[in-house]
Amino acid sequence: MTRALFDPITLRGTEIRNRIWIPPMCQYAVDAQDGVPTDWHLVHLGGLARGGAGAVVVEATGIVPEGRISPQDLGLWNDTQRDAFRRITAMIHSQGAKAGIQLAHAGRKASTWRAWGEHPDGNVPAEQGGWQPVGPSAIAFPGLVEPTELTAEDVQGVIRAFAAAARRAVDAGFDLLEVHGAHGYLLHEFLSPLSNQRTDAYGGSLENRSRALLETVDAMRAEVGDSVPIIVRLSATEWTDGGFGPEDAVVVSGWLREHGVDLVSVSTGGNVANADIPVGPGYQLAVASQIKHGAGVPVAAVGMIDEPFQAEQIVALGQADVVLVGREALRDPNFPIRAAAALRYDMPYRPSQYERAYR
Repeated sequence: MTRALFDPITLRGTEIRNRIWIPPMCQYAVDAQDGVPTDWHLVHLGGLARGGAGAVVVEATGIVPEGRISPQDLGLWNDTQRDAFRRITAMIHSQGAKAGIQLAHAGRKASTWRAWGEHPDGNVPAEQGGWQPVGPSAIAFPGLVEPTELTAEDVQGVIRAFAAAARRAVDAGFDLLEVHGAHGYLLHEFLSPLSNQRTDAYGGSLENRSRALLETVDAMRAEVGDSVPIIVRLSATEWTDGGFGPEDAVVVSGWLREHGVDLVSVSTGGNVANADIPVGPGYQLAVASQIKHGAGVPVAAVGMIDEPFQAEQIVALGQADVVLVGREALRDPNFPIRAAAALRYDMPYRPSQYERAYR
């Protein structure tokens, strides 16, 4: 029996075996604070690939040291990090999944304490590994320090760093590159009129506010060539009047398609503290579908998609091309295998070593 959820999808000649992907989920597990992936990342990501996902996308990975959310984040600004990622991509590939990585700069939300453990809120001080954050404008995120406003030359440096990280990612064996333009981090900060009050070519109109993101995509494409799929994650609404909203996201997604982006991963929020977000099953699906049909670009939907029939319906009805299963995959790394069983799909790549569990 065929199921839409288990149909392959092809992006730029790269075939991904199904439509259940693992989104980036920060682990804050680099205790050495050097950005180098650890055994935790190998086992965590390898286990998710073994569970039957089509693609596994590595968490937000800093393109420069000051681009990390916390000192314990992954990085891809040097060759030592690149080389350490090779065993992780090899492990993901050995389980039949494609390997993706989210390249990121945290902007004004950088240098914060990691999200788990007993730590205070706010910024990490320099004596404990912290640094001065930067942003499009000197506007602080509530509870965090005021960022240093990037000059136009600084912006170009960030764009070059994204391109260099993209090259290292491809050399490390990654099949998919994702640009983090969501959740209140740097490229999202440029998109939003709430955090971007510049008066130069990177501020003002939606076109200008999108410039940093589009130039980043162009630089990455020039660096890695035409064969590597590039994904952009967007926060399609800030759930706040006067912020970046769904209509803006449709326009920007259309521009991204014109600049060679292959899929938009649609999330929401993150740039406004205490926004009133109506969280519930599939709560971001409507805006994902709006972008898919309004911008004519493939999309991935994310947000409390945790039930097999729900995921199948999203793909089968054409609301999204891919479903991203995050927290449910943390609860059950074998969610794709479980979904196949629930949907009566005979999964040909279920691990033979586990067959006794299904008899």
